[in-house]
Amino acid sequence: MTTQKQIRAAFWAAFPELEAHALKWQIKGAPQNRHNAETRQAFVEFVDSLQKGGEISEALAQRVTL
Repeated sequence: MTTQKQIRAAFWAAFPELEAHALKWQIKGAPQNRHNAETRQAFVEFVDSLQKGGEISEALAQRVTL
């Protein structure tokens, strides 16, 4: 993955229950701070695992937002 958009798409695909919650409350695509703590933590752990696994660069991991 090389773009923030790809990371977000992969995250939502990996966590369909969180995507359903975001869509229900109309916050998918909203700033990260509008998401609940569970979603934000899952996203941080997801990005961290991508970076540690070599799937994304450290620079991309540092700048990606939900």
